[in-house]
Amino acid sequence: MDIISKIVTVEKLVLELDKLRKSGMKIVFTNGCFDILHVGHVRYLAAARAEGDLLVVGLNSDASVRLIKGPKRPIVIQDQRAEVLASLGCVDFVVMFDEADPLKLIETLKPDVLVKGEDWTEENIIGAGFVKSNGGNVARIKFVDETSTSGIIERIVKRYR
Repeated sequence: MDIISKIVTVEKLVLELDKLRKSGMKIVFTNGCFDILHVGHVRYLAAARAEGDLLVVGLNSDASVRLIKGPKRPIVIQDQRAEVLASLGCVDFVVMFDEADPLKLIETLKPDVLVKGEDWTEENIIGAGFVKSNGGNVARIKFVDETSTSGIIERIVKRYR
């Protein structure tokens, strides 16, 4: 599958996942801003993919990132962030969402596994209750210390002041 065909609308993804689910595939979902892709993101996404047969990444749109990170973010626009994510071998599909959180998307896609970083307690993972009530499970992935987009931005600003 080429990179661009991995970036899909919710409507197209629902149809595709229905087919894949019928063939017995275990669908993993995670989400995030992925503003400046770094090693923490890459390790996290690879570990998420290992939780099932295919990985769907819900990508916060530019409007969504501004809602949760403030008016100076994102640094990288949504189409470019989506393309970078789609270029990773561990990512099967990228779908954007405009809301501040992915609950509506999770309820629409009905993943078998919901993945977040271990810095989130299961009680605070949005959609965890829904996924578990549908027979799925929640996986928490080890957090890579000292790797964050905010930290990278801070280092750049300090270095070039």
